[in-house]
Amino acid sequence: MKRKEVDIVYGIRPLIEAIQSKKNIKKLFLQKGLNKKSNAYKKLITISEKKNIKIIQKYNFSKLKNKNHQGVFARISPIKTYSIKDLLPKFYKKNPILIILDRITDVRNFGSIIRTANCAGVNAIIVPKKSTAIINSDTIKTSSGALFKIPICKEKNISNTIKFLIQSGLKIVSATEKSNIYWYEIDFSGPIALILGNEEKGISPVNLKVSCEKVRIPSKKGFSSLNVSVACGIILYEVFRQRNKLI
Repeated sequence: MKRKEVDIVYGIRPLIEAIQSKKNIKKLFLQKGLNKKSNAYKKLITISEKKNIKIIQKYNFSKLKNKNHQGVFARISPIKTYSIKDLLPKFYKKNPILIILDRITDVRNFGSIIRTANCAGVNAIIVPKKSTAIINSDTIKTSSGALFKIPICKEKNISNTIKFLIQSGLKIVSATEKSNIYWYEIDFSGPIALILGNEEKGISPVNLKVSCEKVRIPSKKGFSSLNVSVACGIILYEVFRQRNKLI
């Protein structure tokens, strides 16, 4: 059975981002009793009216009891995906930061990584066409709408994509416990692609082998490795710190 990509967005902030990113939204469903005085609510209504989006307040939200909808949702067109070979020339001169997700399957990890990536100035996120988390309403909600701001590239063969990036002049950095180098010891000033691995198996051996650098984040004895989205945040903000010459 084919996995379903997103066609519904829940939550005020993700919907604001969706509308501002020019997603095709025809109807906005609101739950009665929402806090109409909140700034977020006012902003959502204002931009919806400017875009001539029809607002409906007669939907039975009890059907969505398992969703953190905040009293609002809308149906949207599927998220567009790209090829990194098409995008890279457009931002190469901007000293790009890319993320490669090697078989990340948890949609909430995926969403959290997207949110952090957007805050840290990542230019694009690369995922395999298979064995990866789907883009659904939970992904968008966890990303706080950042999914609408950062390109997602789906590639058939991640190993070949990594080789292409190396040939294009990017440094490939893998986050792995199989390293004696700490993440802050690496020079992140040039074009880079950070590889993050599967929640249980980590980065595949073939992708580790071709990496230019391997870095680790230590943890207290007796504890397992960090959640992948947390590790992503730690490394990305070191990249941000170095590039912005922060203390």
